[in-house]
Amino acid sequence: MPETIDGAALLDEIEAFHRRFNIFPLEAAYVAVALWDAHAHLLDSFDATPRIAFLSPEPGSGKSRALDVIETLVPNSMAAVDASQSALFRSVAGVDGERPTILFDEIDTIFGPKAAGDENLRKFLNAGHTRGRKMYRCVGDGANQSVEGFPAYCAVALAGLGSLPDTVFTRSVIIRMRKKAPNEKCEPWRERIHRKQGHALRDRLATWANSVREQVTGAWPTMPDGVSDRPADVWEPLLSVAEAAGGDWPERARAACLELVAAAKENDASSLGIRLLTDLRDQVFRGEERMPTAAILECLLRMDDAPWGDMDGKPITSRMLSQMLGQYVTAANKPIKPRGIRVGSATPKGYYAEDLADAWARYCPPHSQKSATSATSATPQVSGGESVAATATAIRHTPADTATHPTLTG
Repeated sequence: MPETIDGAALLDEIEAFHRRFNIFPLEAAYVAVALWDAHAHLLDSFDATPRIAFLSPEPGSGKSRALDVIETLVPNSMAAVDASQSALFRSVAGVDGERPTILFDEIDTIFGPKAAGDENLRKFLNAGHTRGRKMYRCVGDGANQSVEGFPAYCAVALAGLGSLPDTVFTRSVIIRMRKKAPNEKCEPWRERIHRKQGHALRDRLATWANSVREQVTGAWPTMPDGVSDRPADVWEPLLSVAEAAGGDWPERARAACLELVAAAKENDASSLGIRLLTDLRDQVFRGEERMPTAAILECLLRMDDAPWGDMDGKPITSRMLSQMLGQYVTAANKPIKPRGIRVGSATPKGYYAEDLADAWARYCPPHSQKSATSATSATPQVSGGESVAATATAIRHTPADTATHPTLTG
């Protein structure tokens, strides 16, 4: 009779194996990684496979060690730190007849700020997130070529410094690694010993996965409140695995989902636009109808713990502000652009709250309840020596019918 494996107990063992060698920043990370290991054995049961990404600001934070442990637990592991594009395409079609689980260390050498970037690899990672997607390439010699579709769907674990391209980031479970504190200890990894232990767990995980494959394939787990769209795509396979395992794993998985989705949003480079919109609403406009660009920039640059003073090495400029806001639209579905504002006898360029209102409603979190003093304590200056408060007062007392509204071009 085939061995009956308790899925919950097995996931407990997988989690304990990681805890021996990995110091993760959040308890939720251990839950997510154990579920990710298991999901790699069930890929064709899901419509998508989340990437798992171990990121840190500095070397020596345990990212590579996390991949070492994962490598022993997933099916057909393939270290791809130096793999070529064509090798990746062909490997997913079947290395030795089997689809690999790709482990990509030092991903910052591809996507980091000092790297040239690799658009084909980004496309491969994005396409491979969804089952059935292919990458199309011309194959053959000279004029005798044909178009061939290479399957891209496979599980991928990433590790590197910094962040990831937005489209890869949003398809990933993000684990923010950090250096061990003096009081944090874990076992040293011994390849010859611990690889065998990991493989023993991997083989049992494969057996269990086969026993629940039909159950998982037809599962549609209920997502936690507030998790939808791309985050739901990322977490649905992991929650399906947790439900199949049973025990306390469904509850732990949903709690981990909420925690890690929220943590990713706080650190997501793609959310910088949302941070800008929120800061404009809560810290700059604060009920004003319009505000000159110079006043906006001065206010943003005086904000504590804000990113606006260092945008790729330089402070935010009017051009950057225009480019960022131009990605959003007004209620009339027109890009948000600076317009002329009447302030006394001058007409500086600036922005209108009515143009921003639709984006505020769609993208920003509920209105901040912070004291207005956090925005006014520094009293930033605008061109000509006027403070933001003085400029706002001047705008407030400018009759609406004297304000000019020309639309800028460029």
